Amino acid sequence: MALHLLKLAVGVSDLAALRRLQRERARERGFYCFYTRNMPRREAEVLDGGSVYWVIKGYIEARQRIRGFVPIVNRHGRPAVLVKLLPTQPRSHRAFQGWRYLEPDEVPADRPKRKPGTEMPAAMARELRELGLL
Repeated sequence: MALHLLKLAVGVSDLAALRRLQRERARERGFYCFYTRNMPRREAEVLDGGSVYWVIKGYIEARQRIRGFVPIVNRHGRPAVLVKLLPTQPRSHRAFQGWRYLEPDEVPADRPKRKPGTEMPAAMARELRELGLL
């Protein structure tokens, strides 16, 4: 059974901003990855279909399938993780540092695919969630 990671998107205002940031980093590096300070001890479980779930402004907003842990050495000597973005149903979550494991029964569902231009603006959706209306 897959094990997932939970990570804060620090300094990111919404899902569109996370996408922009990741596209920018992909252009700089030739591919997108994020760096982790420590390699997960439960690496085999995470690689068995696991994802990283991104917390944006207090809500789990998206997930990215973890393709693998690439043992590269950056300027800080840290490993990298290659991932791809997939939106989820938003779910509130408190702040934390680094990343956490997320068990399969705790993950939010993926958002259904919608036609372009039919999705509610992120700020409006966030406000409705905070009011308990969404």
